Amino acid sequence: MTSAEALTEALLWSQWRIVTKTATVSLHGNTYQVEPVLAGRKVELVFSPFNLEVITVRYQDADYGRAIPHRITRHAHPKARPETGEPVPAPATGIAYLQLVADAHHQQIAAEERIGFHALYSTGQTPPPQGSQLAGQPTIDDAEQDAQARV
Repeated sequence: MTSAEALTEALLWSQWRIVTKTATVSLHGNTYQVEPVLAGRKVELVFSPFNLEVITVRYQDADYGRAIPHRITRHAHPKARPETGEPVPAPATGIAYLQLVADAHHQQIAAEERIGFHALYSTGQTPPPQGSQLAGQPTIDDAEQDAQARV
């Protein structure tokens, strides 16, 4: 075994599983098919935590080849975290967009009146005198004549 192969072997993870009577094993939600001769036996599954699609099966220190993926739901071990570097900050454009939006908003508020409270207190018209009639409104006499005509 070369030093590269020995290093790779040293970094692999392994877990023990019992092979079902249908010659399958389960590992982290994935199901794999193994050699039928291993049914009912406790086997060692050797794998890379970053790739759960390639699993080597061992029984009593003998290599029985790769397990055939039957149903894969998880592609990496739940505890395996890929190496990620520091996130690269986005280059600065020199334009403060948020400040531009805030300035435009403040200018809009200063330039217009949101609620015209002055309209609530004065209409610019003089109120009609008490007891007078509004334009287009029928007189009391007209209303009484219409009521008598309906009877």
